[in-house]
Amino acid sequence: MYARKASELVKEFASSEPGQLSTFNNDLFAQVLEECEGHLLHLQPLMRKIQEHENKLKDKRRSDDEMEISEDERRKSEAEKVILQTALKSDQFGALVHHLSLVRNKRCLMAYIYNRAEVIRSLGWMVDSVLPAEIEERLSSTEKEYFKNHVATLQSYMSELDLHLTVDMVPPKDPYIKVRVLDDIGEVALSDQVANLARHAIMFLRRTDAEQYITQVALSFIFDIRLSYRDSITSDTFIVIDFDQGQMEELTG
Repeated sequence: MYARKASELVKEFASSEPGQLSTFNNDLFAQVLEECEGHLLHLQPLMRKIQEHENKLKDKRRSDDEMEISEDERRKSEAEKVILQTALKSDQFGALVHHLSLVRNKRCLMAYIYNRAEVIRSLGWMVDSVLPAEIEERLSSTEKEYFKNHVATLQSYMSELDLHLTVDMVPPKDPYIKVRVLDDIGEVALSDQVANLARHAIMFLRRTDAEQYITQVALSFIFDIRLSYRDSITSDTFIVIDFDQGQMEELTG
């Protein structure tokens, strides 16, 4: 059945959780492209045959109108025209099947690529420039380049505005959040202070300062368990607590 493989691609994407990506199916994608090439190879000669049949029918009708022929010759000519019309319709239907299958394959491929691109664009708002390895390995080489270009464009735009648009996707009630450091990071220069981010230290940091550490390691958790708030993330570097949203347990000690 034509276009079945293309339909499988779309179903594969639709079966994923919203906002998640499965590994790019290179094999199935290549098979659909190969099927498209096969349809094109069948379609081109059929179109030439259709044109030939139409030209022969026109010539036949013109000669019958211009020449005086006997009744037997007229019946013979009509029989020949019926044969040409039958062959023409057969080729037309064949060409239509290949054309519609080609169009369906094209639409399924475009839907697969476009919907994956939408998810990739959304990732550009969650990380600065580098994807976690477990997500990057699911992308094709073209998608990796697309993500790189999208992030570069986004960062260039934010640089012109001098505004970090990817911070606080949910409007915060407080510019500071309470964090606990899970690894020894050492002294870092933040926007309003020089802080010693020692292991198990609990402190209040500006959201904009904490975000750069959270997004480096926490995106894979957002991707897999789809938390609603980026401030309520368990990462390898920080446990971030937002008391207003109440998304995690309150720190003790």
